[in-house]
Amino acid sequence: MYAYTGKLLDVDLTREKITTVEIEEEILRKFYGGRGLGVYLLWKELGDKWEKIDPLGEENLLLILTGPLTGYYPGIKTSVVSKSPESNGVIGSVLSSEVGLELKTSDYDGIIIRGRAKTPVYLFVHNDNVEIRDATKYWGMGGVELHKSLLKEVHEEIRKKETLRGIPKEPAMMYISKGGENKIRFAAIMTKLMHAAGYGGYGAVMGSKKLKAIIVKGSKALPEVHDKEKMKSMIQEFWKELFTMTTFREWGTGAGGYSVGHDRSSEPMKNWQEEYHDNEEISVVNFENRTWIKKYWADYGCPVNCMKISYLRYGPYKGSITDAPDYELMAYMGTNLGIFEPEKIVYLSYLVDEVGLDGINAGNTLGFAAELYQRGILTKEDLGFELNWGDEKAFAKLLQLIVNRKGIGDILAEGTYRAALKISEMKEVDALQYAVHVKGVGVGAHGVRSDLDYTRDISYAVSVQGGDHTSTAGLPAKSYEGEMVNAFYDSAVVCMFVTRPGFERILEFGNVLTGFNITPEQWFNEIGLRIIHLQRILLLLGGPDVYWDPRRDDDNPPRFYEPLPNGPAKGKTLNKEEIMNKVKQYYAEIGYDENGIPKEDVLEKLGLSEAKREIKRIKRRLNI
Repeated sequence: MYAYTGKLLDVDLTREKITTVEIEEEILRKFYGGRGLGVYLLWKELGDKWEKIDPLGEENLLLILTGPLTGYYPGIKTSVVSKSPESNGVIGSVLSSEVGLELKTSDYDGIIIRGRAKTPVYLFVHNDNVEIRDATKYWGMGGVELHKSLLKEVHEEIRKKETLRGIPKEPAMMYISKGGENKIRFAAIMTKLMHAAGYGGYGAVMGSKKLKAIIVKGSKALPEVHDKEKMKSMIQEFWKELFTMTTFREWGTGAGGYSVGHDRSSEPMKNWQEEYHDNEEISVVNFENRTWIKKYWADYGCPVNCMKISYLRYGPYKGSITDAPDYELMAYMGTNLGIFEPEKIVYLSYLVDEVGLDGINAGNTLGFAAELYQRGILTKEDLGFELNWGDEKAFAKLLQLIVNRKGIGDILAEGTYRAALKISEMKEVDALQYAVHVKGVGVGAHGVRSDLDYTRDISYAVSVQGGDHTSTAGLPAKSYEGEMVNAFYDSAVVCMFVTRPGFERILEFGNVLTGFNITPEQWFNEIGLRIIHLQRILLLLGGPDVYWDPRRDDDNPPRFYEPLPNGPAKGKTLNKEEIMNKVKQYYAEIGYDENGIPKEDVLEKLGLSEAKREIKRIKRRLNI
């Protein structure tokens, strides 16, 4: 087997037992790696009882996975897959972390984590040495403190063991902070203080297992590849091409803080009540001049260097450290809350990083709460303070209530959708109309009404990952506009910001590594389609607290049917009838029936005949 080790670590925290599991090449050919392999493993083990599996319960699995391109293709990502506390389906979430590389050079393609530890633990992997260790003294620590203690201590231990090899680089660590420990449904798994696997809420899954951190250090060689010389020449081609991304290297995604709102009318403003602004204070130039202390920062093997580091040296928020922030946090911790000043956005971004929350869904929930306050649905009595747009101190207070699950924060900790259901019941109003989510997942900071951004009318509505802006769907379904290309990158596992060479060339590179000889047609009609269908099935099974009905829930948030109130795209909105027609067209093209349920004959062709049992259960629940 090329480019894979063919082995997974299987860690049972309940029994404190560690074993290895072999993966057959046939499974890797069918599901590739990363997201695809994770979906398969979850379905195979939990599919027959999926509706009963509590994402925050002991039976759920947490999968940390590599892909065939891990360690070879420029840049690095690590895939995290589980049953999501947000959607009750499966969301393939990736974070910029060398954990994947270190796992592969320890001779593993990933880790299956099952059960729940009795007391807080961390997992330590150093080549063939794998241990479950006590983490009681680290429980409650945020990212900064954890790097100064746990990571430093383990690094020193490895240095002593490997004295003859020279001084090894520090190991890779992914961890949770208070958000994960308190099982906030949009808690993230963090790494390097400010990188996160946010979508999915997998920090809460890790917290439910009392797993504080995973630390990995490998010193073995990467697996052999099918054609080493061709691999070398293609890497050189990719590097030359990626080096030309000078604008992205200079500014990163932070350049969008001004342009997405001003040029595309597609940036969340005050919980998406508006999507246009002309406030130059949020221009990336002001962040560069006032907050950046490190302009170029890259993870392993990345020639783009799009990351930046902001640090506040002076003022009331001195000591706050985060990334640029990237565009998504500029929007969700900035414009969405009526905040444009760089220092205030850096401060709030630092807070969500430090407590380990997904900045997108945290910002989505904060904006939702602020609009309810604006409309008098939530009051000062409910909150304990006023919550006005632009007041970063009030939003910081609300974040603390959420992460500590105190008062109204305990309700908001369940995420925008579940909070909307509860508040609707409490206040006897329809709070769902202000919830900007798709299937429990807050939408990324790219609107669909102006039709000027890359997101389009049904991008979120029919995606198997709901509001995830990194895995949007579209028509034609089996094309670069569909979600199967995103499924490829998440399964390969590569960073979407280094995919300029394009899907076909990166797929060819995968063939050079693995020897699989997969064609684009095979990906769209077999492998990618297989992954998407399995994800769709698990999403529609849902449970145990929330279920989705595609006849109702394959749709945009109500807000996206309101006309844009200002800017060059003023008056533009979505047409409900047109959206529903496109949804039906998507069903037909991808292989779902008229109700949005995968067809049994399509599953048969994809080699998923066993999944017919799940289809029957879905239809029974929906009375179809």
